[in-house]
Amino acid sequence: MAHEVHTSDYLVIGSGISGLLFSLKAAKTGKVNLITKRALADSATWRAQGGIAAVVSSKDSFELHIEDTIKAGAGLCHRDIVEKFVRDGPARIKELAEYGVAFCKIENSDEYELHLEGGHSKRRVLHVKDHTGQDIEQALIVHVKKNPNIKIFEDHIAINLHVKSNRAAGAYVLDVNERVVKRFSAKSTILATGGAGRVFLYTSNPDVATGDGIAMAYRAGATISNLEFFQWHPTILHHRKIRSFLITEAMRGEGALLLGQDGKRFMPEYHPDAELAPRDIVARAIDNELKRTGADYVRLDISFKDAEFIKNTFPIIYETCLRAGYDITKEPIPVVPAAHYICGGVRVDAMGRTDVEGLLAVGETAATGFHGANRIASNSLLEGAVLAHNAAEVAHEIVRSTKSV
Repeated sequence: MAHEVHTSDYLVIGSGISGLLFSLKAAKTGKVNLITKRALADSATWRAQGGIAAVVSSKDSFELHIEDTIKAGAGLCHRDIVEKFVRDGPARIKELAEYGVAFCKIENSDEYELHLEGGHSKRRVLHVKDHTGQDIEQALIVHVKKNPNIKIFEDHIAINLHVKSNRAAGAYVLDVNERVVKRFSAKSTILATGGAGRVFLYTSNPDVATGDGIAMAYRAGATISNLEFFQWHPTILHHRKIRSFLITEAMRGEGALLLGQDGKRFMPEYHPDAELAPRDIVARAIDNELKRTGADYVRLDISFKDAEFIKNTFPIIYETCLRAGYDITKEPIPVVPAAHYICGGVRVDAMGRTDVEGLLAVGETAATGFHGANRIASNSLLEGAVLAHNAAEVAHEIVRSTKSV
């Protein structure tokens, strides 16, 4: 049967930080069709609480960020990629700020207020209180919606890539509302579909994170890499009705302690950095404690801090936990580990190129080697921004040199 066809220079599948940033850059040189499974804001980016890691302080250095990243990644990161992405971080922060992301600054100062998170040797995590991803997503959506070169297709699920003469030429897409399959034709196709946390029972990921982009790329002949490197976040709220709510690592950076059922700390027994050890170590330690004691959860306690500090620094967490029946200014939070981030995915180079002509992948969908076996906290938004920038340069050349599809 004939499919309704939508033609553009660029086809972007996904609407997190990578998909939105790429779309804005690509729209400077051509027409963009941006499709997303639900609403534009339904992405893992929206849920990112902690922030984005970058070297913006004179007390920090690129070398320290590079070494912290490689150490957290169990030495399996691609050093050349790490060096490139870390060094590009400040430029991407400036770009996000220009789009309207108001990262928190020290009172009466132009310097950014930086959080400390697990695995980092310095404070380098820029944030907007505890709703950084939400603010990034909102800021970018404003610009995407008013760009005349970007056409948005919400409630559209990509089913398969359209491959023509061994080249990506777009995708077949289900329009959920009309219940018809459409064909989107493009000179350059960009996968920005996020991760695959929803293949697990317990995850911090949104419902849309089902690994679609990785699967489509595999069927199209792209190489898939390191799917076994799936990161588990140590602290997800344990609650029957409120599922998938993450408690940011920044809370531990501000002094929160992990406690067993006996009310005693256990992380000092597992790592010299205790609560601020890399995520994989903290998550395994909690899992070990749960198995050893038979408990359903451990407790994360920040109640010994000033109540106003807690409410101002972690407003979303405070309000959500209060609805769940926990006043975090007075009592600990029950937490458990859950699937959080896939460090593998569609194998790409530093520019987002896959080994299928015309096909690029960015963000969590892509496997650049930046994260190694375990992503250090707040490097995901960094990679998303950097890779979108790089891929836009390559995609422009693809579109410029392609006469038709």
